[in-house]
Parts: sequence; structure tokens; C-alpha cells
Amino acid sequence: MTKAIKNIIFDLGGVLLKIDAQRTIRAFGELGLPELIKPGGWGYNHPVFLDMEAGKLSEHEFRDGIRRLLPRAASDQDIDQAWCAMILDYFPERIELVRKLALTHRVYLFSNTNAIHVRHFHQLFQKTFAHSLSDLFVKDYYSNEMGIRKPAVESFEYVLNDAGLKGEETLFVDDSNENVESAKKTGMSTIWLTPDSDLLSFF
Repeated sequence: MTKAIKNIIFDLGGVLLKIDAQRTIRAFGELGLPELIKPGGWGYNHPVFLDMEAGKLSEHEFRDGIRRLLPRAASDQDIDQAWCAMILDYFPERIELVRKLALTHRVYLFSNTNAIHVRHFHQLFQKTFAHSLSDLFVKDYYSNEMGIRKPAVESFEYVLNDAGLKGEETLFVDDSNENVESAKKTGMSTIWLTPDSDLLSFF
């Protein structure tokens, strides 16, 4: 990492937090949800999921939207459990890396997520590390609060402008190549973290 980099923006799922989207896909399948899978099989390609991540739906509206896709009744708890099934646990060595980098850089979080997941992974972090996830970062950014999702270039511009950062002084780390390619358009340096990559080795 060059001396020109003063700021680092991390994605969450697949980077700092272990996720397995197939667990949620299977859980919704057990509730009777048809397969509405995005190309590549990572997640769902349906407005109810995409709009939830863009903050266009309340939790109640999201659950009702899911219920309309199901062939039988499902409780709020059933839906929340299926939706959060993908969230596993944190990479402890990567959390420690973020702590160390925060001593020398301004560190941020930017995640495509939703209110139900935010509550779940914050509780998980607090339970695991006995302090708030937000304490790791200068600021954490969530698509549902911003009203815009990655990979829209405007989402990266929002973060840079809100945080007062220069693209050429900022490194963005994500496990989605599509997100990384969009981030490059703002002038940021990037790391595309593949399943075979060792995040610590980049630093």
C-alpha cells in the first residue's frame, strides 16, 4: 500500500463478515419462495430485496412483500430468520487488521445492506467483541440509509463527498468485482478480494 493512501473503505459481507447466501436461499426455499436468483447465484434478483437494500421499504413492507411471494403463511420471525441465515460470524484476524489500520489511516465501512441485517450483525459484533462495530470506523455507511446501492458510481461519490475524502487518497476493498470496477471510476485504488485471497497479505 502506497503512502498516498490515507483512507480505506471496507465492504462488510465477504470481507470482514463471513456470509453464505446459499443458507438464506435454502431457508427461503423451505418457506416456499421460488428461485429468483441473480446471475452468479449470490442472491435474489427481485425488487423486494433490491428495494429493501436501497431503503425504499420498511421492515413491515419487506416482510409483506416476501409473504406475497410465498405459497403459505409465514411469520415475521420466520422471514427474519431466513433472511439472516446467510450471516455467519466475523473474521477475527481481519477485525484486528482494521483496528491496526485505524491507527495510521482513516477507516470506513460501506455495505449494501438493510435494516434487518444491520440490527443482526451489530448485535453479533457486540456479542463477539464486547463493543460496537461502529467503533472500528470513522463512519459506517449502509445502502439502506443512503438510499442508493453499490455498484452505482453515485454511491461511491456519496461516501467520498460525505466523508470529505479524495478518491486518489482512498483505497476501497470489496469482494465484488462489479463494485470494485465502479469504485475505480471515482479515482479510488481498489482491492478485489476473491475467495482465494488473503486480505492480510495486501497490507
